[in-house]
Amino acid sequence: MIAEAVAAGPGRLPQGMASRRAQLSWGLFDWANQPVFTVITTFIFAPYFTGVMAADATEGQALWGYVQAFAGLVVALASPVLGAMADRSGPRKPYILVFQALTIVGLVALWWAVPGSPGALWLTIVALTVLTIGAELSIVFNNALLPTLVPPERLGRLSGLGWGLGYVGGLIALFAVLIVSRPEMAGISVPEGEALFGLSQASHAVERLTGPASALWLVLFVLPMFLFTPDVPRAGRGGLRAAAEGLGQLRRTLEKLRGYRNEALFLAAFFIYNNGVSAVIAFGGVYFAATFGWGTTQLGIFGIIVTIFAAIGCFAGGWLDDRIGSKGTVAIALLGMAAATVGILSLTATAVLFFVDTPPVTAGGPLFGSLQEQIGLLFAILIGICLGPAQSASRSMIGRLAPPQMFGEFYGLFALSGRASAILAPLLIGLVTQISDSRRLGIAVVLVFLFVGIGLLLGVRERRGPGPAT
Repeated sequence: MIAEAVAAGPGRLPQGMASRRAQLSWGLFDWANQPVFTVITTFIFAPYFTGVMAADATEGQALWGYVQAFAGLVVALASPVLGAMADRSGPRKPYILVFQALTIVGLVALWWAVPGSPGALWLTIVALTVLTIGAELSIVFNNALLPTLVPPERLGRLSGLGWGLGYVGGLIALFAVLIVSRPEMAGISVPEGEALFGLSQASHAVERLTGPASALWLVLFVLPMFLFTPDVPRAGRGGLRAAAEGLGQLRRTLEKLRGYRNEALFLAAFFIYNNGVSAVIAFGGVYFAATFGWGTTQLGIFGIIVTIFAAIGCFAGGWLDDRIGSKGTVAIALLGMAAATVGILSLTATAVLFFVDTPPVTAGGPLFGSLQEQIGLLFAILIGICLGPAQSASRSMIGRLAPPQMFGEFYGLFALSGRASAILAPLLIGLVTQISDSRRLGIAVVLVFLFVGIGLLLGVRERRGPGPAT
């Protein structure tokens, strides 16, 4: 087996050599990291940051956009260089270890995000930036392992399995947050003003604890990937030599993109539409919390419902990916997300479909008791169903298009394209929100990226195995 790996060349293991345990362990990486995105940057901590730690919800949405934009800039600049280095040196796991450790440090620091405490706002901004950079850069190298584990015709299913496991992990994490926040829902009595384990509601201890708890979750469940998933063999190059060769190879790769026009077009399309996808993830919980005045309980239940449908959509998307191809799967998912975004923007606390007045949302009223909340939940479910296929099929499409000896480079460029999109969309949302003093106009930026990205994607020729692109 080692001889076969060496014969396959640096950056590439023989197709089909990974065991089922190795593949499942690779998928658990998404499970381990999902609370970072589900609990921290989408449904629980992000709304807490924008609605409680910031001066007001509009300023909070703008600050959140700037945090995401800066983290995206760092990842966008670093990921292709590191990807090329990994292709030259061989193993991906050492890179994953370093950036997962960075993620853990940022998560633990969120415990000190106490509202009103001197310096807490800036500490939280730094911690959120660090954990985002760490999580996203580790994903670059985990993604680069994907094509080494299964043949091309099974990329969609394994990629979908990873995303699906991630959503299930995020779902369980949200359930845990909900029970800790509202233990009476599980029949557990606690003193008034306290959550489970004696956590203070007044100091927002539950929201702050999501950081260290997500760090513990990550440590426990990322271990199988390190233990059981095979890494790429070492190519015999040291770090400095690999860095120098990696930078040179990156320059040549960018130059050669003129000869890989189909791949370049997909990367451009992905850059555009992933602006919209990333913004939906980063700002969804923030927007609903500010529009309807939701707290941790409502956001937790909302997140659970959306995540259930996201997991279903993800597993179904993996099947659809292998049936009709990555391109068609992504296009369908993006159209669904665009339609749902228009629907969500049509809602306010006192109206639906832009102009139809409704009774206002009542603070402390029944869960999802207003018409606008119920319609908003339906649109959010549609986004959840489409989110997994859009992400998973994009990841597997790179595996279909990239030359086998350049997987690390192209996944680095894929990360560059994706994280560069995480600069532009949050930055524009932050600027539009701040200039217009309107959260709705800020989020409307999403639609431009989704529709332009779909238009570019239609011009990509997909390759679904050996042979020319179709």
